[in-house]
Amino acid sequence: MSGSLEDDPQRLARNINDLLQELRVALSGVQILFGFLLSIVFTDAYRRATGVQHSAHLVAVLFAVISVALITAPAAWHRLLFRQGQRPAILRVGTRLAIAGLGSLALAMSATVFLLADVVLGGWAAILSTALTFVVFGVLWFALPLHRRAIAAEHRGLTPTH
Repeated sequence: MSGSLEDDPQRLARNINDLLQELRVALSGVQILFGFLLSIVFTDAYRRATGVQHSAHLVAVLFAVISVALITAPAAWHRLLFRQGQRPAILRVGTRLAIAGLGSLALAMSATVFLLADVVLGGWAAILSTALTFVVFGVLWFALPLHRRAIAAEHRGLTPTH
């Protein structure tokens, strides 16, 4: 057990609870974004928006919906498989769904930035703002943690597997 007082079932239960708590935080952001995206359809400014802006809005909404589905799926898995001896599968699949949900959220946020930047700045400035947004999410949410994981694996003499 390498110094831990937890047995395997306790560790799995804690890890699932940690995952579900993390998803609650992410879901709040998705809900706020989704509400914003739904509300702007009913404005006069939206009626005057260009086809590109309408398309960007639709892309943002679709990625927000996908993000909600992916981020809430681990809770559904947990509830449906509760007390079925499926904790390892719930944790493995839930982690993958959460990561995919965060990726989808990053795309939804980037599309939203494009929509707003296109209205305010237009043209290349909107594209640059969107690219910068996407890069920031990619670095903070994916590249830095994966790099840290690779360094930790090297120190343990392992290679990262997933």
